[in-house]
Formats: sequence, C-alpha cells, structure tokens
Amino acid sequence: MKMQMPLSRSSAAMSAATFGLTLLLGTATSSLPAAAEVIVHDARGHDVAIGNTSRIVSVGGAVTEILYALGLQDKIVGVDTTSLYPPQAMKEKPNVGYMRQLSAEGVLGLNPQLILAIEGSGPKETLDVLDNAKIPLVSFPESYSEQGLIDKIKLVAHAMDVDSRGACLTAAVQNDLAELKTLRDGVKKPARVMFVMSFLNGRAMVAGQKTAANEIIKMAGGVNAVEGFDGYKPVNDEAIVAAKPDVVLTMERGREQLDAATVFANPAFALTPAAAKKSFVAMDGLYLLGFGPRTAAAARDLAVSLYPDLAQKAAAWKPAALSVDCHK
Repeated sequence: MKMQMPLSRSSAAMSAATFGLTLLLGTATSSLPAAAEVIVHDARGHDVAIGNTSRIVSVGGAVTEILYALGLQDKIVGVDTTSLYPPQAMKEKPNVGYMRQLSAEGVLGLNPQLILAIEGSGPKETLDVLDNAKIPLVSFPESYSEQGLIDKIKLVAHAMDVDSRGACLTAAVQNDLAELKTLRDGVKKPARVMFVMSFLNGRAMVAGQKTAANEIIKMAGGVNAVEGFDGYKPVNDEAIVAAKPDVVLTMERGREQLDAATVFANPAFALTPAAAKKSFVAMDGLYLLGFGPRTAAAARDLAVSLYPDLAQKAAAWKPAALSVDCHK
C-alpha cells in the first residue's frame, strides 16, 4: 500500500509548558479501502488519529470560533457554554455544558465522531470516560501569545484536514497582528492597566502574569499594573493603591458585570489614578480574552480606549480576520 510522507512542523512555545505540535499525515490500514488519517500530537501528550470529522463536539469558545471561521459549522453537533461567538453557535447547536464541568453522558449522547477541546477542559474523570469510548479527543494548547494564537488556528485546521483553509485564516490573522503592531508603535507612554475579574468577599480578583488579560493588555500597548504573581488572585487594598493603575479593565458579563461606580466606590480603588480620571473599560469576555481569530481586533479596540488619540489611525484599519472568506 502506498504511504503518504509524514509532514512535520517545528515546535512552538505554547505557555508554561511547551508542546511540540508535530503534525503527521498517515494512512489507516483495514481490509476496506484505507481512509486517510490525520495524526495530531495534542496538549495532553497524546497522538490522536483522526479519520472521521463528520460529527464534532467543540469545547472552548476559541475552538468553536475557529471552526466557524473555517466554514466547518455544519460538522458541529454540540458546543460548550463558552462558545458564544458567532452568536448562532449557542442558538443552533446542542449545549454540552461548561468546559470545565462536562458530562460524559451529555457529550456521548450526541454520537460524536470527534471531540475538539481547549486545554483545561474536563474534569479528568469525564475525559477518561471519553477516551475509553474510543472517540478521538484532541486537546488544543491554550497559549496566550500571538504565536500561540497562530499555532492554535493551524492545529484546528490540520485536525480537520483543511490545512489550506487554515493557511488562509492564519494569513489574515498575521496581517492583523502586523497592523496592530504599527498601531501600537504610536503609543508614547504605556498606560498601567489593572484587570479586575470580580470582587470576592470585598477583595478584588485581579490578573497577574501569564494570563490572557496580561497578554491582551500588552498587545494593546499597555502594561499590567499588577506584578509579582501568575494567574488570577485576590489582592488587598494596599496592593491596589501601590499598583497605581491608570485604567481599570474588566469583562462584560450580563447582570453580574462590574461597573465603574462599583469599582471606584471601593476605598482602595478610589485612591488610584484610574479613579481620578474615571478611566474604566469593560469589553466582551470572549472577544477580549478568547484568543481566537478576532484577538487583534479586540486589542485594537482596547488600544483606542486606552489611547483615544489612536482612534483615527485605528479607524482606517479594517481587520482582515473579520471579513476574510476561508471556506474553500
């Protein structure tokens, strides 16, 4: 039987842990005519063989967004609750629950042939059941960086055996990232930005290093006002005052979202430069932190909020990823 030559790409830095995304093409062997398989080395360290992509469960807002951008929405039979874009995803697809609280029964009940899930999906017990069911499950590395975004798009496209569509979308995103850099080069004095996730028992839960919030702030030309720890943690009033944020950034989250009045009524935040200037920005959570194809556009919008003098220059740039047709 004629074998296809393996294709590979060099490993790219992902997050705290680096995953080599070696992409290989092989062929399945059976007594029937062999169907081409794609073999993907995923974020869990598994080599996943994919032969049938006709029924997909997509877990993770960025994964679902990429699938739609690649024109593969008709193959999706279920999504998780973070799959908020495009809006029709949650309207037209069955819901399998929150990505970190998946039910094996809920996923298996949709009779999927393939499960595509962002790293961190679970719990582990559910993933073990899905693995035992012999349904291919690909875990995509979640890296909050420009390169990580590009790698994620390429890997989703490769898992679906539509590499040419992936090349189309990555080219558009890379063009947007280049335009973003040009916009960012116009920043004279970087703003100190504090991302506030929520208030927990009166203490602000804020973003440190190695977070999506930290990276999007950098991409927009700002600096994270919070230093000294990774992830999201509650901080005391003294730390808030010492951070001296020029701007408070948060997510829009329906009825539970924070507003400027609530944040600046806090005694610690009331003493910050952000309160003095009433500098408060709230943006859609998936758009801001999802690290999908729209990330460069989200960083552009944040940059304009941080630096209004960039508005005219930003208005002349129409992000390619928002309009490119990569469905063929």
